[in-house]
Amino acid sequence: MSAGLTVTHRRYVPYSHAHYAGDLVDGAYALGLFGDVATEVCIRMDGDEGLFASYSDVQFRAPVRAGDVVEATATVTRVGTRSRTLEFSCVVVCRGTGGSGARVLDPPVVAVTAVGTVVVP
Repeated sequence: MSAGLTVTHRRYVPYSHAHYAGDLVDGAYALGLFGDVATEVCIRMDGDEGLFASYSDVQFRAPVRAGDVVEATATVTRVGTRSRTLEFSCVVVCRGTGGSGARVLDPPVVAVTAVGTVVVP
């Protein structure tokens, strides 16, 4: 496999992860999701979980809230001997509207983007 491989995980953000007023979730939540999709990329490409080496760019573009459904995506953009460069996005595809109400966001809201590097043995 080579550049272009894309992995996406979808997750509901539980209210137990709300950290700030307005049910806001801290930015580290999306970075944790990026680690999960990066792990799957490494497994698919190299048969190993790999190690996250660095981020070269992280942009917090919109809030993630408890009650959201988010998609975290990693796309391989460069393949080196032991390193892989990945572009990440976390988009909100559904948002809670209060109580048990929720709606699908069309278009989805881009919440976080990043570029990172993973290494494999």
